[in-house]
Amino acid sequence: MSMLITHGTLVTFGDDAHHGAHLIENGALHIDGDHITDVGKTSDLRAMFPDAEVLDAGGKLVMPGNICAHTHSYGAFARGLAIAGPPMKSFPEILARLWWQLDRSLDEEAIRYSTLVPLVDAVRHGTTTLIDHHASNRAIDGSLDIIADAVEEAGIRACLCYEVTDRDGSAVAEAGIRENERFIRRARELEGELGERLAGTFGLHASLTLTDETLEQCVDVAERLGVGFHIHAAEGPADREHALETYDTRTIDRLAERGILGEQTIVAHAIDIDAWEMETLRDTGTWVTHQPRSNMNNAVGVADVPAMLRGGMPVGLGNDGFSNNMFTEMKTAYLLHKVHRDDPRVMGADQVLKMAVNNNARLANLFFPQPIGQLSPGAYADVILLDYYPPTPLTAGNLPWHVAFGIDGSHVTHTICGGRLLMKDRELLTLDEEAIAGRAREVARDVWKRFEELSGS
Repeated sequence: MSMLITHGTLVTFGDDAHHGAHLIENGALHIDGDHITDVGKTSDLRAMFPDAEVLDAGGKLVMPGNICAHTHSYGAFARGLAIAGPPMKSFPEILARLWWQLDRSLDEEAIRYSTLVPLVDAVRHGTTTLIDHHASNRAIDGSLDIIADAVEEAGIRACLCYEVTDRDGSAVAEAGIRENERFIRRARELEGELGERLAGTFGLHASLTLTDETLEQCVDVAERLGVGFHIHAAEGPADREHALETYDTRTIDRLAERGILGEQTIVAHAIDIDAWEMETLRDTGTWVTHQPRSNMNNAVGVADVPAMLRGGMPVGLGNDGFSNNMFTEMKTAYLLHKVHRDDPRVMGADQVLKMAVNNNARLANLFFPQPIGQLSPGAYADVILLDYYPPTPLTAGNLPWHVAFGIDGSHVTHTICGGRLLMKDRELLTLDEEAIAGRAREVARDVWKRFEELSGS
């Protein structure tokens, strides 16, 4: 399909000038199939493509779709969930009383609807690529296919993995390994448009729930497949204390020694690390993802992202299962480090945008072969339109501060992924939000009942 988006203020991204952003006033872009072929002035592209279907942006901002570097769709049914007993006072308690009981409460239908709910959220708020990390320890086999089917229905782009863990025994760990391997192979065999929108990597939970024997098995499989890992690491002191007490080494050092780190591996959080562990992450080229809303909610500390960026480390921005409004995550990252350091100069909006756009795009390119996160010829046609009308001058140079103080996912009116309209004038075209929410409420009741039974409450 040939589509021409006209009369927009294009924010192209794609290089290092002005934080990777260029603005084209009264701009247009041409989409052919799932790729962008041309970007320029409206008058020029109208002349070049007179027969293309036209989507008139009417002065709206036109930007690349957002990318989320780390999320957990399965956490959707935690919203509003009451947990019996006293308030949870530590991160290990949050894991044990909430997340590990919730993932054991999911069945196949719950996996489907806990995926569809955040997919609605993603399309509504202009997030077109998700790097998802799944767990459902009583429904492992085929679970990634259920998520993939929901992703296919929504029309967005996603990289999936299953969270291998020993916390429920060796049989569950082995099932998780098999699910990762099976899905990675399946994703590689996909052809056509769907093959461009689905990918797999190898999921691991965290150092504190993985034995050396299981890590060795995972490394053997991953090396045969030629993939890296997606793992939580150093998300608070518990991971460090467990590694020191059990293996006489710190978390990141242990993962390095076991062959987990590298340029294809994503380490989510990396909060409780020392300078040498940071150096190890940098020297191995390992990706780190920052999830400020989750870290604040769990009271696990603040990752030293400013130092990581200063050292040239590849750091992306995720949401850890919070809303797929990545503009909200950007604003949180912008504010958190200032109050943490008691210094308003820390973590400028330009650094946040570099993480959220440029770095996330580089990370996504580990899994998807064409340029992503930019409006340029040859890039995937992942595009959003926003009815943000700036009350002050908007330039390539000050764009990051418009994002920090103005632009939000609520401004998104159109979402396009791979050249396909998923939302037009705020109307979802691929997902029935009311029907999904209605069925999700019914499914959630069953999930919560199983959760209560497992919790003994």
